[in-house]
Amino acid sequence: MDRHLLTVWRSVSSGSIRLDELTELLGLSRKQTARYLQKWTKEGWLIFTSGLGRGKASKIQWQKNVEEVYEDLVMKMIDEEPVETIGKYLLYEWSSDSKMRLMNKFHSKFGYNQSTNHMDKLIIPRRYTFLTMHPLEAAEVHSASLVANLFNRLVAIDEKGMVSPELAHSWDVTPSKLRLYLRKDIKFHDASILTAEDVKFCLEKLMCHKHFRDLWEPIQRIEIVAPLVIDIEFPNGCSYCLQLLGTLTASIYKETKGQLLGTGAFYLEESNDLKTTICAFKDYFLERPLLDAVEFVQVPKDFDTAYRSATKDPVDGTFQVESSSGFGVVIMNAFRDSQIQCKEVRDYLHYVIAKHRHEIPLVHSRAWANDKSCLIGHDQQYKVPVMQRPHFSEPLILKGVNYTEKTTMWLKEVFEKEGVPVEVTWLPFAETVQNSPRNQEADLFIHGEVFELNQDLSFYYFLKNGYSPLAKMIEADETASMYLKEYVHTPFEKWTTLNLRMERALLEASLMIPLYYEKRQIPFSTDLMNVNIKHFGYVDFSKLWVIPEL
Repeated sequence: MDRHLLTVWRSVSSGSIRLDELTELLGLSRKQTARYLQKWTKEGWLIFTSGLGRGKASKIQWQKNVEEVYEDLVMKMIDEEPVETIGKYLLYEWSSDSKMRLMNKFHSKFGYNQSTNHMDKLIIPRRYTFLTMHPLEAAEVHSASLVANLFNRLVAIDEKGMVSPELAHSWDVTPSKLRLYLRKDIKFHDASILTAEDVKFCLEKLMCHKHFRDLWEPIQRIEIVAPLVIDIEFPNGCSYCLQLLGTLTASIYKETKGQLLGTGAFYLEESNDLKTTICAFKDYFLERPLLDAVEFVQVPKDFDTAYRSATKDPVDGTFQVESSSGFGVVIMNAFRDSQIQCKEVRDYLHYVIAKHRHEIPLVHSRAWANDKSCLIGHDQQYKVPVMQRPHFSEPLILKGVNYTEKTTMWLKEVFEKEGVPVEVTWLPFAETVQNSPRNQEADLFIHGEVFELNQDLSFYYFLKNGYSPLAKMIEADETASMYLKEYVHTPFEKWTTLNLRMERALLEASLMIPLYYEKRQIPFSTDLMNVNIKHFGYVDFSKLWVIPEL
């Protein structure tokens, strides 16, 4: 099938047409367009009569209904071919009716199904490819959710901040040292045994990583004191060392022959542009997953990403699970050499945002305005004073990225309505996630953040890690920088108070302005059991199981 042919069918009726119009429609050269027309004529789709002379009108006479023929072909392919080979055809320019019929048919390929060898597989739509599988590079939630299933940490930390054993079964803590006792005979996905040397390698690499070395700065030394015993030393104190070992970036892995191996409940079987497959690790040291495989298949961005069973009706056979998608804030880049350095300017922008913040649900259906705090359950009770508009000598640069497109354009309109000149510069998602130098070329931007699990630890991580857009700004702000130094010596159970003080300082300096909270509703099939939302608001696949048909 040829997507160019369907595009022409959907846009051009039988009759006169200029070759230049077809060339522009297809985004091809005149020569390439002419070759396609000759090909389609030979195949019997149309009759093309070229106009005499350059610029003269040509003529198309359709011989077949292209969309009707193509729809029948794709319907047959959905029945007969692997699901991952179909998604690309749904990206063609179908009419709304054809696309709806194809989408409904395509849905039957997803969900839970059991093969003849009794292998339980859950097939899930994937709108975006995973950018990375490496724990140190997974800076966005989509990739991080996969990392959570492939790797383990030394300890686990839950929403309430409670720490429990994972690769380490026990530990001893003093004000200057943490001693960890590793479990015996834990296997990597290649069946090799986890050693203390593997753990030390990963932690030392993490300590030296450009994005995480500031977080790990209090750690002075990691020593192997016995075959399965490790000491982590922090002579000047580190109140959060144990909790930090429970973050995804502290996952333990092994690099061998260019391959990254974990010890997690699932291992990576395959990953490409069409699909990613993870399979249950039968030698997993904890409870083996009840599903044998989870397969993520590429689909169009408007495809319904329900976690359903193929045996259930798409409407009646699902229930909704609410999951946090984090929060959105406006970051003011006071680090930049422009008017944004002036607090009077930032305060006025803060005032404008607060004045219009209630409009957010009109442009972002899954969000509601946040005038309280980034920390859910708390209220800063911060009243923004009325500010007079300062003089703007040049437009402010507002950075935009695809996932905040609607809210970014809304913010631009709000500013312009209030007399603030603004220009939008768009950056690719990957550059934004990696906090590339181009991020520093904007005066302000909307940033979306999703906490991993525990709110107190995640907020500190958000302030301090190298991927954070706030890290450099905090260094330059005297009050915020002073508060940041207190975390090392403040007991973890008292971090909420410290986090609120830090947030208040950022609010008063007009560096970070809360904009919205965000939730997502995830449809799950009624026969999918033990749905447990874990890291970054994603489902824990290791716990899912399906009621079998009897």
